[in-house]
Amino acid sequence: MRINLLSSFAAGILISTTICGAVYFADNSDNPKASAKTSENRTTVKISEKEMKNKLETKGYVIQTKAEYDKIINDAKASVEKQASPDDNNPAKTVTKVIVNVSDGMTSIDVGKTLVQANLVQDAFAFSKDIEQKGLENKLRPGVYVVDSEMTLDQVISTIFK
Repeated sequence: MRINLLSSFAAGILISTTICGAVYFADNSDNPKASAKTSENRTTVKISEKEMKNKLETKGYVIQTKAEYDKIINDAKASVEKQASPDDNNPAKTVTKVIVNVSDGMTSIDVGKTLVQANLVQDAFAFSKDIEQKGLENKLRPGVYVVDSEMTLDQVISTIFK
């Protein structure tokens, strides 16, 4: 009985597949099949250089020739070199500004780690110990503080721990 049931099921699948295939291939509708290729006629219109420039300028683009572009670049490089030459005697010191965002639950060691990442403090643990020695560990409040590399350690501490 069991083999009879299985062979009946297989026969039903075979019959339904045959019917679906016959309907698919016998369909004469106007819908193109997936394998059919469509061809399109495309025409190209050549526009003049002046028309192209006008169209780009109306869109907000700046049109330059290669020579104009090179001249502008060379002038810019020359002006940078002029400005850089008087400063060669006195090397410029770079100032690093750091924004420290203190949130609830942060401790002085967390602030120290942030300052170590910004290269303003050498050791976060030493920074934390310095805060504890000054008795400022409870003065840390949430907020956004701006410190820079020109500030001394005491100025940084007074800015963040108010």
